[in-house]
Amino acid sequence: MAQSVTPRSEDYSRWYTDVVQMAELADYAPVKGCMVIRPYGYALWEAIKEGLDRRFKATGHQNAYFPLFIPESFIKKEAEHVEGFSPELAVVTHGGGKELAEPLIVRPTSETIINAMFAKWIQSWRDLPMLINQWCNVVRWEMRTRLFLRTTEFLWQEGHTCHATAEEAQEETLRMLDIYADFAENDAAIPVIKGRKSETEKFAGAVRSYAIEAMMGDRRALQAGTSHFLGQNFARAFGTQFLDKDNELKYVWQTSWGVSTRMVGAVVMVHGDDQGLILPPRLAPIQAVIVPIWKSDEDKSAVLPVARQVLAQLEGAGIRARLDDREEVSPGFKFNDWEMRGVPVRVEIGPRDVEKGQAVLARRDMLGREGKSFVPQEGLESRVAKLLATIQTDLFARALRFREENTYQPRNYAELLEVVERGFARAYWCGSPECEARVKEEGKATTRCIPFDQPDEPGACAVCGKRAEEVAIFARAY
Repeated sequence: MAQSVTPRSEDYSRWYTDVVQMAELADYAPVKGCMVIRPYGYALWEAIKEGLDRRFKATGHQNAYFPLFIPESFIKKEAEHVEGFSPELAVVTHGGGKELAEPLIVRPTSETIINAMFAKWIQSWRDLPMLINQWCNVVRWEMRTRLFLRTTEFLWQEGHTCHATAEEAQEETLRMLDIYADFAENDAAIPVIKGRKSETEKFAGAVRSYAIEAMMGDRRALQAGTSHFLGQNFARAFGTQFLDKDNELKYVWQTSWGVSTRMVGAVVMVHGDDQGLILPPRLAPIQAVIVPIWKSDEDKSAVLPVARQVLAQLEGAGIRARLDDREEVSPGFKFNDWEMRGVPVRVEIGPRDVEKGQAVLARRDMLGREGKSFVPQEGLESRVAKLLATIQTDLFARALRFREENTYQPRNYAELLEVVERGFARAYWCGSPECEARVKEEGKATTRCIPFDQPDEPGACAVCGKRAEEVAIFARAY
């Protein structure tokens, strides 16, 4: 299997597609630009969903569901919003064999349809804050698509909240960004940079947008999650008002935030290698696979019962385990198969291991002898659990080290153009759209975010040389 994967050093884009398909995460759909998420890929998405959903509910958010179709007039109510999304809209003009009186938009995001309902539900300050999340699909007519990273239809969650004050809404915006960062770093083992998006890069209709940005294995950036302070833009467009404690009618202050199936792509690109996936244990659908090894029926009768006992041990300890007792393929094939799928730990048990009361543990993130250890079968479950925790920590540390080694601080424009070809540029920026557009045109890089972590002193803009109060992350991105 691994021999069929294009090496990352040869063609990273092809490598990514090979791994996604060969690990059976997803496949191309008959409709151009769409994908079919296969069971293994969907199990990974479910783990992502569970990790986020748990955090949302712990902070008071409730799940709901809103319609797929949005009246065209709703989209047009917020001018900046419709201008930003117009090129990507899918429009339904006929239904039931007849032309519709008003075209319907297949939701690209749900601010408008949700605000129409908020305007009905919110009457008083007692109704606030309203904290809603929905798990759904959205459609954006993308011209250049790539499995998980950018598809015409994709799955995501989108949070929408209403508050009595701007301060409360801003606090919520940053709280959700922190939740995304916590999930990315602690569950997906992906280090991220939290920061504010530039005016050019912000969400259409937002007052301010924030994002978590991650470095992929080819040193490009991926926006892994966004959180937006919407102010009162949508509230005014839809008349979402409430009576405050002084009996005055006021517009609510709002936020929206989302993470999509591109997080699956991030996991692939941050951790994977030429042998396939490497999954962080907290997200891996299968955390440990047991591979029994035998050459004869006598060996099989000795090994299989022990392998089944080990499976029971691991499952009893809450470890997501699988016993691969297929007879039609060799142990070597099984090793390659599970390495391709990124299972964190492989447990090998052969006749000699049975005799010695031991098993072999092999780490997916450390192939070869270095990643193997011989351990007693007794207490195996606790050793596997500790090893999974170690792998989780090591994957994050490795990804963080990679990002730091490929982040540069250019002092002038020539250096900026040079370093964005091979990593992140953390550079002073005066904030002007003209400098931003020049880097995009000449360096094919964008401002990913203005990090919260800023230097104490101002500096000189790396593009124009003028005084700059902040540094920004410039990078080529997906």
